[in-house]
Amino acid sequence: MNSIEERLKAMGYSLPPAFVFPKKNRRGCVRVDNMLYLSGHGLDLPLLEGVRQTGRFGENITEAEGYATARAVMLTMLATVKAEVGSLDRVKQIVRIFGMCNASPQFTAMPQIIDGASDLLFELFGPEAGCHARSAVGMSTLPRGIAVEINGEIEVWPG
Repeated sequence: MNSIEERLKAMGYSLPPAFVFPKKNRRGCVRVDNMLYLSGHGLDLPLLEGVRQTGRFGENITEAEGYATARAVMLTMLATVKAEVGSLDRVKQIVRIFGMCNASPQFTAMPQIIDGASDLLFELFGPEAGCHARSAVGMSTLPRGIAVEINGEIEVWPG
């Protein structure tokens, strides 16, 4: 096991299997030189306690459930990164994440939801590599009624 995965395990988390997209016309990420462009990830299985795969913020999901869900979605993204480059130790910089919340029009706490993902990255990779640019927005719906979808860009070390 590598040092980032050891840190992840010490934090009480493990990576799920990398998601396999249902059609061959897309995949979890595309690598261009040292940049990984990660597709939107949601959840197929609940990975953590308190996670809600489907639902809508402002109607039937709490901020605490949303925070846990965003954290779990980030674990699925990290599984994709590991599948692409072999080790999370290859991550040089989390560049940007774009978080989308399935939200009612009156719900405005999207940043607090996506903090679940941002906090995980900051804790796992540290203040240099884990601090990133971010957007957190509300959507009137997301595919299959999922609660949270996140995509992003990650720079990896050459090799």
